[in-house]
Amino acid sequence: MSTILVTGGAGFIGSCFVRRAIARGTARIVNLDKLTYAGNPDSLPQDIATKHTLVVGDIGDSSLVRSLLAEHQPDAIVNFAAESHVDRSIDGPMEFVQTNVVGTCRLLEEVRQYHANLLQPAKEDFRFLHVSTDEVYGSLGDTGLFTETTPYSPNSPYSASKAASDHFVRAYLHTYGVPTLMTNCSNNYGPYQFPEKLIPLVILNALEGKPLPIYGDGLNVRDWLYVDDHCEAIETVLDKGVIGECYNVGGNNEQANINIVRTICQTIDRLKPDLTHRPCESLITYVTDRPGHDRRYAIDASKIRDELGWEPKQNFQDGIEATVKWYMENSDWVQRVQSGEYRGERLGLGG
Repeated sequence: MSTILVTGGAGFIGSCFVRRAIARGTARIVNLDKLTYAGNPDSLPQDIATKHTLVVGDIGDSSLVRSLLAEHQPDAIVNFAAESHVDRSIDGPMEFVQTNVVGTCRLLEEVRQYHANLLQPAKEDFRFLHVSTDEVYGSLGDTGLFTETTPYSPNSPYSASKAASDHFVRAYLHTYGVPTLMTNCSNNYGPYQFPEKLIPLVILNALEGKPLPIYGDGLNVRDWLYVDDHCEAIETVLDKGVIGECYNVGGNNEQANINIVRTICQTIDRLKPDLTHRPCESLITYVTDRPGHDRRYAIDASKIRDELGWEPKQNFQDGIEATVKWYMENSDWVQRVQSGEYRGERLGLGG
C-alpha cells in the first residue's frame, strides 16, 4: 500500500480526493491542512486512523513538512493547499501570496531535498502533483478554448498567485529534477463545497428564501466540472501522467452564471414543491460586478482524454440535482459551517 501526502486535504476538492482514496483502500493518506475557514474536518471520513492521518499545519512550515516527509516517507504528494476565493483575494491579496506562492515554494524546497535523498526505485517512482486552475490563463472571448500551451494572463490576485505557484513548480522540475505533474481545472461543484462559492450559496439561499446575488449581467461563462470527476482525473494523472506535463481538466459544460442559477432554481422548485417562495427564480438579484471579473473560461481537455483516457462522467443536470439533494439531506454539515461550530466560531455565511 502506497503513502500519499495530501496538502489541503480538508478542503472541498482535497477532501473528495481523500474520501475516494480511502474508499479504494489503495493508499494511506497523510493529510496536512491548516484548517483555515474552508478546511473542514467534518468533510473527512471518521474512524479511519489506520488509513488516514490528519495533521493540522501549514505547507509553509518547513520544519513540519520536513518531519512529515521523514516520518511517513510518502510515495507521492498531491498539493491542493491554496487560498482559492477570488473575492477574498481582492479584499486581502497578501494572504494569497503567502499561502499560494511562498507556501508552495517552501513545500517544494522540502520536497526537493526529500527526493534527492531517496534511493531507487522509490526515487524514480516519486511524483509531486500540483493542482491548479484555468483562471491562470485569463479571460477568453466568445470563442476558443484554453489549452495547455495558452499563455498565462491572470487578472485577479488569486489567479496571479496560482500562476506564480505554477511557474515555481515548473522551475523545480527543470532546475532540480523534482518529478512534477500539474493539472489546471475548470470550476468545480458538488457535495461538501464551502457555501461562499456560487452553487452552494445559491442552493442554500434558494432553500431559505434569501436573495440570489448575480454579478453584473450574469453572462460570465464558466466550464463546470463535478468534483468526483476532477478527482478521478487527478488519480489518472498521478498514475499515468508524464513527468513535466500539464493536463487541463474540464467538464465539457460551458454555462453562463445566470443559467446555473436558473437550473438550480428549477431543480429546487421540482424537488421542494411545498416551498412558499416558489418559484425560486423570483429571488434572483443582480449586484455590482466584481473588479477584474473574467468574462469566459472554457477548457480543451482533449490532451488528458487522448493521452491518458480520462473523460468526465457526470452530465450537468444530474450533477446539479445530486448536489442539491446532498445539501438538502446534510443539514447538520451545513448548520455547522454556517454557525461556525466546525471551527469554534461564528462565520455568518449563507446569505
